[in-house]
Order: sequence, then C-alpha cells, then structure tokens
Amino acid sequence: MSELLPDLRQLRAFVAVADEGSFTMAAKKLFLTQSAISHSMKALEDSIGCKLLSRLGKKTVLTGEGAVLLKRCRTILQELEQAGRELDGMKRWGQARIRIGAPHSLCQFLLPTVLREFRDCFPRCEPSIEAGDTAGLIDRLADHELDVVLGLKPKETDDYESRTIFRDEMVFVLPPVHPWLETGEPTPSDLETVQFIIYAKATETHRLVERHFERMGVRPRAPLVLGDMEAIKEMSKIGMGVGVVAPWVARRELQEGTLVAMPMGAESLEREWAVFWNKGRPMSLIEETFAGIAAMVGEALGDAPIQYQPPR
Repeated sequence: MSELLPDLRQLRAFVAVADEGSFTMAAKKLFLTQSAISHSMKALEDSIGCKLLSRLGKKTVLTGEGAVLLKRCRTILQELEQAGRELDGMKRWGQARIRIGAPHSLCQFLLPTVLREFRDCFPRCEPSIEAGDTAGLIDRLADHELDVVLGLKPKETDDYESRTIFRDEMVFVLPPVHPWLETGEPTPSDLETVQFIIYAKATETHRLVERHFERMGVRPRAPLVLGDMEAIKEMSKIGMGVGVVAPWVARRELQEGTLVAMPMGAESLEREWAVFWNKGRPMSLIEETFAGIAAMVGEALGDAPIQYQPPR
C-alpha cells in the first residue's frame, strides 16, 4: 500500500459510489460533478495501491478489496460524525445533546423519571425525544438520525449493539365485575369469543401478542386495536373488552381497583426491553449515563409485583 493516505473527501466519495452503485448518482448525492467523483476514485485507488471499483454493465460494483475498505470507511466516517456532534455541542456554552428514540409507552411511563435523573448529571445537555415503534426507530438509528433507542428487543440483533435494561410480563386487564373473575381462568372458548383490546398494529407488542395466542392454539376474534395505552385502559374499565398491557402501564388503576390483572394463560408472555446504538462504535459518556439510569428506572418497573385478584 502507498504511504500516501487518502483524504476524507475521497472516503466520502467512495462510500457514496458504493451506496449508489453509480458515479453519477454519487455526484448528485454529494453535490459534486461526476468528473470530481471520478478524479477522487482514481486518486484513492492510486493511494491505496489496488482497484476498488469495477463496472458490471451500467452498475459500479465493489471489488473484494473495495468491500474490505468500505467497512472500515463507514466506521471512520461514523466516528468522525459522532465526534463532530459532541464537539459542536460542547462549543455551544458547554452543552451537548443526545437524540433518543422510544415507544410512546416508555415516553409516558419511564422517560420522565429517567430524564429528571439525567438532568442532574448533565444539566447543560439537550435531550431530544422521538416517539415511535421500535423497528422504525432502529431504522432512524441506522441512518444516524438518533443516538440511542429504547425499545423491545427482537430475537435478531446483528445489525446494532444492544443492552437489556429490564423485562416485564403482559397481562389481561379487566373491570372488577368481569365474569372471568368468577372462575379465575378463561376457557379456550372464552379466549376465542371475547373482544381483546390490543396496542397498535405494526408494533412489536402487537406481534408478540399475536404469536402468544398462536402458541396457545387460540384464534381470537379480530381485536379492537388502539394506539394509546390510556384509551386501552379506559375501554377495559367500561367493559368494552379485555385489555392486554404490562402491569406498569396500569399500575394506578390496579392499585385503585378500577382494573384487575389476570395472567395470560399457563405460559406467560414476557418481553425484553433494551437500549440500542449503532454497531462498531462505543457509547459516549452521556449515552452510557442515560442507559444506566434507564436500566435503573426500568428495573423498578419490571420488578413491580402483579396483584392478581382471586376468583370469587
């Protein structure tokens, strides 16, 4: 390899060509001319001492050496972008920022306590919050539009780093005069005829609930799907159906006795919540602190005892 190291403009152009598969599209993406991209790629290959790109019809593809370099280039550019964000925050009156993604339920029940504690540690840090489904937020994470995401942990986590912060168990919630409380356990027929009230479709929670019923061999009627936990609880209170929530979502109602919790069958439906960040980079001190506080607060939520009302 040549002793002449490539500059950042060449690396950015190389990544753009690899992503777009075209010199022309890479030039548009970087607001440069195609000639400038071509010169950058020639200079990069000369400095590296090997061919990085080749033509396959109308498409530009990576050589084996190019694929190796691309992986390293992404890490380098991501680290520089992160350093730039942190330095930019420090220049603004010693401030920094953290961009957080979390589902609506955590925004309501977990983040207020976390951010109160976090502010004591970093009073000049500016957190920004984006609410949404875990899968969508992780896509934003991959695009470097978020720094960390709190969400439900799927089985496969190869594309990002993650750390478990707490676990919980989903339960049925129903009004204290519900017929199921007479017997203490719904029959399979009950489960297939009752109106369940479930959180929004296209969310990990909704998918977990559907798979849980499949494992039980139950085919429930089409559920009432709501995008707000408060609405699920209120509908359950007035007997519109049986809600499916985590106990910490309905803690107040369960303590007051306006709702009663019941297990979701012999096999429990457990969830694992985690903090996610982009693979190949360590979390900053600010992100580590935020994740630690989230784990501490989340553990208290997940460990809260579930008070089941015995059958009458």
